[in-house]
Amino acid sequence: MSDLLDLLLRPEIPNVQKNLPTAEYKVKRLSELLGQDVIFKVKGLPYGKVEEIRNSISQDAQVHILLSGLVEPDPKNKELAVKFGGETPAETLKAMLLPGEIADLSQAIEKLTGYRMNTIEKIKNASGTEATGN
Repeated sequence: MSDLLDLLLRPEIPNVQKNLPTAEYKVKRLSELLGQDVIFKVKGLPYGKVEEIRNSISQDAQVHILLSGLVEPDPKNKELAVKFGGETPAETLKAMLLPGEIADLSQAIEKLTGYRMNTIEKIKNASGTEATGN
C-alpha cells in the first residue's frame, strides 16, 4: 500500500458524512439583551446540501442553510413559533434573528461544510518550483 493510502485508512480519519463537524456561536445581540450567553449550536451539512439549497431556493437560501445546520435551538420548537409568531421555522428564525445574524450563522455552517475557507494548499516539488499536474 502507498503511504498516502495508509494515512487515509487510519482510524483518526472520520467519514465526514457520518461525523459532521459542529461548533457553537454566541449571538451577541441576544446575549446582551438577556444578560447571559445565548449560544447557537450548528453543524456542517452533508455533501451537496449547500449547493442543493442554493440552486433550489434563490431567495432566503441563507435561512434554509441555517435551518438545515441548526442543532440548537430547535427551529421547529412550537414554543419558539408561538413566541415569535412564525408559521414556519423559517419565519420563526427571521423574527428572532437579524438578517446579519442569519448570514453569519449560515456562513459558519458553510465553513463547517468546507466552503468559504481555504481547505487546500499548493505544494512545491523537490526543486522548489510549484508542482503542476494534468
